[in-house]
Amino acid sequence: MSVFTRSRRSSFLGVVAVAGASAMILAGCAGTSEPAETSAGPTEEREALTLSIGTVLPQTGSLAYLGPPEEAGVGLAVAEINEADKGITVEVEYGDSGDTDNKAYETTVPRLLGNGVQALIGAASSGVTKLFLDQAVGAGVITFSPANTSPDFTTWDDDNLYWRTAPSDLLQGEVLGNLIAEDGHKALGIIYLNDAYGTGLEAALSETFTATGGEVVASESYNLGDTNFSAQVSSILAENPDAIAVIGFEETATIVPSFVNSGFDGANFYFVDGNISQWGADMPVSIEGSKGTQPGPVLSDDFQERLSAQWLEQDGSELVDFNYAAESYDAVVLLALAALAANSSDPGDIAGALAEVSGGSGDGEKCESFADCADIILDGGTADYDGYSGGVAFDEAGDPTEATIGIFQYGADNIHTRVN
Repeated sequence: MSVFTRSRRSSFLGVVAVAGASAMILAGCAGTSEPAETSAGPTEEREALTLSIGTVLPQTGSLAYLGPPEEAGVGLAVAEINEADKGITVEVEYGDSGDTDNKAYETTVPRLLGNGVQALIGAASSGVTKLFLDQAVGAGVITFSPANTSPDFTTWDDDNLYWRTAPSDLLQGEVLGNLIAEDGHKALGIIYLNDAYGTGLEAALSETFTATGGEVVASESYNLGDTNFSAQVSSILAENPDAIAVIGFEETATIVPSFVNSGFDGANFYFVDGNISQWGADMPVSIEGSKGTQPGPVLSDDFQERLSAQWLEQDGSELVDFNYAAESYDAVVLLALAALAANSSDPGDIAGALAEVSGGSGDGEKCESFADCADIILDGGTADYDGYSGGVAFDEAGDPTEATIGIFQYGADNIHTRVN
């Protein structure tokens, strides 16, 4: 794992982006907000707080495989916050975001807003969040995504009500572009989903790979819901790429075989967070040797075990993927800590304290659990939560300025393991 400091490296594999150069990458050079004077002193009278959240996470649609780890992360955080008994109770109502095709969010979001939630956790898809974010902002409710990576949210007119624990695709695209170059590839083909997520990541990847001296020989888009990719496959293969990046979701299981069956080597694909799934038998061709990137640090065995137990209790099934589980867990913890710091369950007050409890103010006391951070706040101090997704340290745009991008490689069983 490499560290980003003010002196940027031209090539790297795993990355921890730390405030400095990374802040410029993720937030368009935005400065850090002034510390909000929100923490209630130990002598301030406190009433028991209730925080009501609703999830807008994918139970159906093209990102449905992300739903279980994200909902498990939410459920585990809620359970552990309530068990800690620190003066705040979190209530959660689960809802389906679907995707931009089936539009499940059109039912979920109005229901949750009508039920008076103070925060929405979701969506996973940047494209879906874009379709309801203004509605949530208009209702004065926080939208906190564990997985949105589109750079567009950095400058969204959100009245300080949009936050995310996932880093912008400007960082993931840079990591992926350097990875492909360091693997010795010179000619890259890209096939990408034509939405906010796909176009943003394609642009960041292309810029980085070209800067390494490589050439993007072909880049072809497709639309959500497409089932035939023969035109894109033919166009890309005609340019003789030695590597192909696939930026998309579940349709990857159709796209990749189309390339392999046309003669492309299954070991030379590169995937991203939207499709770095444990494909197994769901991928009908071998992708042994192919790689992909995924935001998020290495998860401890203990955390994975707690997530698995939580999901078994919630859903009665085994948790297979852990993508964005940590970011979902941390989103709930940060909201609860911000409510404590503000001594309020009002969404505007909570939003005003989120940067502080994440370490964005730069003057808090480090802590790594909800209970420990809550004790600091209740004693009149300023908590700086470093969670399972990392340090976060929000800037004034609600973007994390610390992030880790992991690199994964597929084995003979089409199951990936982390290599950096």
